[in-house]
Amino acid sequence: MGDIEAPGSRPPHQNALLSVLPSKEFCSSRKGMLLIGEVALSFISFVCFAASTAAAFVTVPLLEFLAALFLLFAYSTKFNERFKGFLWPLMDFMRCVTASIIFFIVSIMAVSKYVDGSSKAAGVFGFIATIVFALDFYLIFNELANFLKQGGETTEEPSRQQDEFSDSDSD
Repeated sequence: MGDIEAPGSRPPHQNALLSVLPSKEFCSSRKGMLLIGEVALSFISFVCFAASTAAAFVTVPLLEFLAALFLLFAYSTKFNERFKGFLWPLMDFMRCVTASIIFFIVSIMAVSKYVDGSSKAAGVFGFIATIVFALDFYLIFNELANFLKQGGETTEEPSRQQDEFSDSDSD
């Protein structure tokens, strides 16, 4: 007979799996829902392109899937807060802009040039992914614009930083 476990305890392998999954709070946030949508649409588009005659376009959704999955992991585990040297909002903005442009071009080519059903499906999912990526970069742009309108205040004033820099140069 096995040991009786406490009703609230979980085996260790389940705790490890739950630590990798995004938190419920992040998944219910606007950014979390957008990233989950980007991951899902990129993966579906990748599978459709892989099964179609337009397999040459499989790289675009694969790279966007991996980039969105990385940022989903980074934001949900607060990995981005540990590495302050990276400009996370700017990287995310550039990723969304390039993804929306490239997905749009690839989707147009897949829908217009190829006749098989999976190419058409990949193109349709690519158009939907274009809309999601465009919405994401629009929201990021608005957040960055509001931050800059407020003066981009940090913990130390830029004028004080410049004064300290000019004082050290005069020595």
